[in-house]
Amino acid sequence: MEDETEGAVVLERRAAKGPFVFVCEHAVNAFPARWGDLGLTASQRHAHVAWDPGALGLARALSVQLESPLVRATTSRLIYDLNRPPQSASAMPARSELHDIPGNADLSAKERLDRTQALYLPFHAELRMLLAEKLALGQRPILVTVHSFTPVYYGRPRDVELGIIHDADPALACAVLEEARAQTRLDSRLNEPYSAADEVTHTLALQATPLGLMNVMLELRNDLLPDAAAQKAMASLLAPVLQAALARIQKPLEVV
Repeated sequence: MEDETEGAVVLERRAAKGPFVFVCEHAVNAFPARWGDLGLTASQRHAHVAWDPGALGLARALSVQLESPLVRATTSRLIYDLNRPPQSASAMPARSELHDIPGNADLSAKERLDRTQALYLPFHAELRMLLAEKLALGQRPILVTVHSFTPVYYGRPRDVELGIIHDADPALACAVLEEARAQTRLDSRLNEPYSAADEVTHTLALQATPLGLMNVMLELRNDLLPDAAAQKAMASLLAPVLQAALARIQKPLEVV
């Protein structure tokens, strides 16, 4: 999916009135001419190291089914990982998983600033603006980031199929876990295969936590998302899970 799009961010279904805001920071493996291919082979540019395969299709399908906006990236996470702060070494990694990234080796401060200004700042400004608009309308949007992960990592198979990850507030993640286990046969686990300790909740911490907004990160094993049909089917499985989890949290306390 090496589609090159002008700008750092695409906002889909902006006017949608559903309760969620979906975010896909690793949506594509596009390498705009401005930064080139970072010295990577075609195989590397299509591998998980460059993006989250299947995540965008899943996020789009959830956005449609739950009538909610989607904010997505337009460039490979190897140029700038939008789920990392500018000071993080993994924002523009010189090595990722088993791959050296030649175009990220020995970046100057000016080069890091250039990518931060061109990609990170506009992306998060657009997301912040969308959340502010919803707050101004009296809504309390729920932030859901959508990712995928590899079935094998450093030679080790991963049994988990759905990872549900939280930042400071675990409430929604715990509710999603309970509903996923009740409604699906997915091997669903809390804070696997990653957790906040792995620096994967930056968007949640930056955008939702300061505003007191409920939030959760969804990680799907990418062999479950091989094509558009599978991605839509997974969205149909997860949409009622998210709705039920939200209802569970929002249910008023019963008066005894």
